[in-house]
Amino acid sequence: MFPVGGVGVMLLGIVLSGAVCLLLHLALRGRLGPLTSGSLAAFVWSLTVIGFITLIPANGAPGIVPAEGRMESCSWDIGGPAPDGFWIFSGGQRLLNTVVFVPSGALLVLAAARRTRGAFLAVPIGLAVLAAYSVGIELTQLVLARLDRACDVTDVVDNVLGAAIGVGIGLVLALLLRPWRSR
Repeated sequence: MFPVGGVGVMLLGIVLSGAVCLLLHLALRGRLGPLTSGSLAAFVWSLTVIGFITLIPANGAPGIVPAEGRMESCSWDIGGPAPDGFWIFSGGQRLLNTVVFVPSGALLVLAAARRTRGAFLAVPIGLAVLAAYSVGIELTQLVLARLDRACDVTDVVDNVLGAAIGVGIGLVLALLLRPWRSR
């Protein structure tokens, strides 16, 4: 049985990981500057938050999932049926899957923009890593049926779209904030 779950567990994990990432920011601030260290720490925190909200069962520990009730593969029904709402926010599931990755994409650019030449390589690689992270989450949801989550390729598409939108926002923010000046 998956021993933990529920909104309380998610929120506790999010708060505790936020505290750890704040310490990371404080530790790196002297070397990287406040904008880059804050962006890097917030990027790590955003990935942790995504992990908590996608890999912790929303309604408590679901117990045992019989082998017959378990999915054998991911759903390839692109844009197929998705719930109308989510347990915390109203709105479509697809919109939420997109929105949850936007901060990660934006923070990726801000963390990488300190080194302008390196950012041209780091941002596309980072976007690919965010896509791989999304695939990893979906595969984990498939393999660990006890999470009471469904593996869906549409989620990966929505997550990568959100990360790409975030990269676009991050590019605009980088031009405004100019993190390379704090070197």
